Amino acid sequence: MSTANPPSAERLEAARDALGRIEQAVNRAVIGQRQVVREVVVALAAAGHVLLEGLPGMGKTLLVRALAQALGGRFARVQFTPDLMPADITGHAVFDMKSEAFHIRRGPIFCNVLLGDEINRAPAKTQAAMLEAMQEQQVTVEGQSLALAPPFVVLATQNPIEQEGTYPLPLAQLDRFLLKSYIDYPGADDELTVVRTVTAGAVGDALDVSAVERVLEPEQVLAVQATAAALTLDDAVLDYALRLVRATRDWQGLDSGAGTRAAVALVRAARGHALLAGQSFVSPDDVKAMAPAVLRHRVRLGAELEIEGYRPDDVLTELLAAVDAPRA
Repeated sequence: MSTANPPSAERLEAARDALGRIEQAVNRAVIGQRQVVREVVVALAAAGHVLLEGLPGMGKTLLVRALAQALGGRFARVQFTPDLMPADITGHAVFDMKSEAFHIRRGPIFCNVLLGDEINRAPAKTQAAMLEAMQEQQVTVEGQSLALAPPFVVLATQNPIEQEGTYPLPLAQLDRFLLKSYIDYPGADDELTVVRTVTAGAVGDALDVSAVERVLEPEQVLAVQATAAALTLDDAVLDYALRLVRATRDWQGLDSGAGTRAAVALVRAARGHALLAGQSFVSPDDVKAMAPAVLRHRVRLGAELEIEGYRPDDVLTELLAAVDAPRA
């Protein structure tokens, strides 16, 4: 049995209630994307970063802004462009004429919630500048290692790589994202609600997150994350998560499978999913529910399947159906 000190019923209920209020608050601003919102809230509980992919105009930036509004803390946004330099994200040294010394001017990455907008429009050198921050929660500026204040969450948006002017993210950077979520077209009723709401007396189409109230402070987010990490994890469920990840490495149609970090990410995400459901333990259903979002950016399709228009989720659906889950 893999567990820390199990959280008390009061602590568990407080954390579940906090996550539920965050989910409700974000859903007030982001209409018709409940699955994506839930995945983002799960990632927050698991202290992980999220990559949001979708066509322009699907609400990716609005979702991140709404989440930041609900969390409080410091929010920063970086618009990734082909000429963006690493120092534009991490910061740089400036010379102070009065003191005749160099001082570090911190970049936008020193925040609690970072929106990396259209992250795949910048070249690999700039994208790689975020690797240290995402993995180690620190950045190095002019040889100095500077810690990032927790909680630190990166929510990056990207357009499909087929879009003009986009670059595929390095695999090392993709692996640092706990989840990858797809934002697709909303249903007809939801889209009607969006258009009616946005055009009801408003001038222009500026992002409106005024309906999102502040739910948590940064210290409370850390408490929720600690509660998620303490949920009970049975060895049989841990073995199931590991078998799913290992199955990707020799599955027909996949050129490369997921690494060990994917197994760690799957367990963390499953704990976040279980906490949002108010459970004190992780079930196989929690693992199965989060597997697509955890694995889709960590596997690579073979050329034949790509030509035929398959997506990673198509293969992962078959894999999940084939790998037996523990029944007791």
